[in-house]
Amino acid sequence: MTATDEAGRASEEWEREPDPSDSLRTFGAVVQALREHAGISRTEFGTQVRFSRHTVESVEQGRRMPDASFVDRAEGVLGNTGALRRAARHLSRGEPGLAAWFRQWARLERVAVSLCTYECRLVPGLLQSEGYARAVFENSIPLLTDEQLEAQVAARLERQVLLAERPHVPFSFIVEEAVFRRGLGGREVMRGLFHHVLEHAVPRNVTLQVVPLGALYHACLDGPVQLLETPEGRRLAYSEGQQNGRLIVDAKEASLLHQRYDTLRSQALPPQESRDLLERLRGAL
Repeated sequence: MTATDEAGRASEEWEREPDPSDSLRTFGAVVQALREHAGISRTEFGTQVRFSRHTVESVEQGRRMPDASFVDRAEGVLGNTGALRRAARHLSRGEPGLAAWFRQWARLERVAVSLCTYECRLVPGLLQSEGYARAVFENSIPLLTDEQLEAQVAARLERQVLLAERPHVPFSFIVEEAVFRRGLGGREVMRGLFHHVLEHAVPRNVTLQVVPLGALYHACLDGPVQLLETPEGRRLAYSEGQQNGRLIVDAKEASLLHQRYDTLRSQALPPQESRDLLERLRGAL
């Protein structure tokens, strides 16, 4: 599949919820169909499999990985055909730690010939230290379970191998100074973050610029954005907000966002001045 094919498929899928995988949705739909065919309500079914009605609903809607005991009991209640046991062997959570609306973009990143990121909320994921990433996910609402938190952190760190594995691909980052002044996670976490960011901005293919607090002009006031170019020369963009993300494949709209980013490059501090600022901020901790 080419990057263009991936982009076309992604444009159809970006609105999905963050947690369910396709296999979980399919399994849940089969459970629901069998239950309804048997004329059993969710409450009655929950009593028979010894799980709450809420758990039954979560499984049927693909939001929860069913326990082995759930599968065995459901199999007994719904006819002992063996279908649920066989289907359960193929269940997966998709790509752990990555929201569904971001997964398509993450795949495109792996083949892109250039990547650009503007952030005004937090340090870009590709530059986050483990401690900072953990602090980000610890602030999630609703609170993540320990398992979910570890999966999120692991996925974020795994994604960062892009910087090491693709030394010939230019990575450009523009981040607001206010992001680095926010003491997320506390002083020690921020010290570790500054060290991590400064170290990862050393390679020649990585450019980091900071938009100073006193900037008089700003081309990206509409919010954060990520940009890339595919091997076929196609320009794409990605914009993320509260509980959603949008892959932008329209050539005209993507071109406009690339223009804004290019303008912001000239308005942000040059790379060396940006590095000097981050070193001063680190020294002030």
